[in-house]
Amino acid sequence: ALKLLGYNSDSIARLMTPYYIQIRKEWTVKKCLQQIKKVGKKVETMNHLYVVDERNRLIDDIALGSLLLAEEDTLISEITDNHFVAITTTTSKEDAVPYFEKYDRAALPIITEAGVLVGIVTIDDILDQIEQQNTEDIQKFGGLEALDVPYTQTSLIEMVKKRGMWLIILFFSEMLTASAMGYFEDEIQKAVVLALFVPLIISSGGNSGSQAATLIIRAMALQEIGLKDWWYVMKKEIFTGLFLGSILGAIGFLRIMIWHEAGFFNYGMYWPFVGLSVGVSLIMIVLWGTLSGSMVPFILKKLKLDPATSSAPFVATLVDVTGLIIYFSVAGLFLTGKLL
Repeated sequence: ALKLLGYNSDSIARLMTPYYIQIRKEWTVKKCLQQIKKVGKKVETMNHLYVVDERNRLIDDIALGSLLLAEEDTLISEITDNHFVAITTTTSKEDAVPYFEKYDRAALPIITEAGVLVGIVTIDDILDQIEQQNTEDIQKFGGLEALDVPYTQTSLIEMVKKRGMWLIILFFSEMLTASAMGYFEDEIQKAVVLALFVPLIISSGGNSGSQAATLIIRAMALQEIGLKDWWYVMKKEIFTGLFLGSILGAIGFLRIMIWHEAGFFNYGMYWPFVGLSVGVSLIMIVLWGTLSGSMVPFILKKLKLDPATSSAPFVATLVDVTGLIIYFSVAGLFLTGKLL
């Protein structure tokens, strides 16, 4: 335990155990089985045995099943392939999680920078880290700072502190939305019908941005994508945004047409232009929301910040303000000289 304290508190080495089975490549299978019987009751897991050289450097790991299927006089060197997965002592607990998820191992060896085997970390030890990491990401994505202790143990003051800061930031951000509405006050007074579709427009952009942000942040957490993949993601999201925007834009136009023709609401003689304003705006805003939601995590990661901070409320607020500008600008193109 004292040796573990010598490692950084965030290091995966703080979770390792020295109770494992190590063998030598010049040993026979029979000798390895004898070693298992000798120390097997003390070790954390026997799924894999770790082959080391005379300097205790890890050179391979062998599944117990492979050992049991081999002849007793077979040398370990004959059944090794020198292919193994290991984590260095300097690796953080958070960075070590993907190794367990990718390789589906019950335990992984921990080595020094020189390759010396110093211990193993079992999946039981890393599960708490995975749970903590996922909890923090979910909390940040919900627009609050991660809680330091479980919800039931968090005091009222601490709860307000953790949640209040983001609410204040988002509140001030939403003031920009109100300012944008005020800037287009003349347009709204001349064509009140435009105001009817403001919630529809900004919510569609915010929803598309939140979807994209969720997908990208999770893909980053699973190491499916990294900073180098930003161009691939951008191209994919451009086409995705265009398709989704076109679908919503068509629905928006048809809704106005059907409501007008059926007599549910009178949009006036220029209803086709109102429909075009809404339809084209939806295409552009959904595209913009999708791009914003997918690119903000890359920007934050480039700045060495946690991508999970680009939470749904943050992206939605960003798209709200810009969405209004896009909407009224498009409406100006179609309705100037008519309603405006």
